[in-house]
Amino acid sequence: MHRKRLLVAAILVPVFYAYIRYLPSPYFLLLLTAVSTIALWEFYAMARIEGVIKYAGLLAGAAVLVRFFISPNNLFPTVLISLLAVLALRLFLKRDPGTSLAEIAIVMLGLLYIPGLLTVQLNLIKHGPAWIFLLYAPVWAADSMAYYVGKGIGKRKLYAEISPNKTVAGAWGSVVGGVLGALLIRQIFLRWIPLPRTLVLGVAVGVATIIGDLVESMFKRDAGVKDSGHLLPGHGGVLDKIDGITFAGPVFYWLCKGLGLV
Repeated sequence: MHRKRLLVAAILVPVFYAYIRYLPSPYFLLLLTAVSTIALWEFYAMARIEGVIKYAGLLAGAAVLVRFFISPNNLFPTVLISLLAVLALRLFLKRDPGTSLAEIAIVMLGLLYIPGLLTVQLNLIKHGPAWIFLLYAPVWAADSMAYYVGKGIGKRKLYAEISPNKTVAGAWGSVVGGVLGALLIRQIFLRWIPLPRTLVLGVAVGVATIIGDLVESMFKRDAGVKDSGHLLPGHGGVLDKIDGITFAGPVFYWLCKGLGLV
């Protein structure tokens, strides 16, 4: 497990860096849409959503990201149109009304939870690739530090009902990792950002990453699964890999706006 985790990271991180650093922003939209669609597929699989309504949700998720990239002000109308489409499809394509409320609610929750929360990254990329690195590096560092610190010295459980393996020490590791990741990217790409603001961003991302991880753990516990998928050896599914970024992305962007950085 440990070797697989490191091997996958060693392959994906340089590829991700080169992809974001050297390709124009529409390619980031393409990548984000692909990742979002796979993660949304895993989310619907966990919730046992099948049939046309699942594919409608996947299509709507892609539409949300593409529409936001083209016109950020039209996000809400796109979500409303998606809701109307999902409601109509469930009504006419499946005559049994049983579970309709749960199915529609899960499809729309997935739409907001994954592509909806990822849309803020499309605003970040417009300010340059360094801002994507300043988000992802702290999240990945927070995730790694939480894992290794928690595994190494963690004893006191953080939230046993939701995630039995997470510890208070791991949570502190997440915060430290967030700060270290933010400092690293600042030093390489964004030295003009004041150090105190960098520390605030790092702490906020570290905390948000833990919360995002716990939220996905809550869904997995409810679904009775250990991982959202098995696409990434040692890491689980795509949703397992981006659970922290779903929360950290909006927190990071809104904080950058509040601090006058973007």
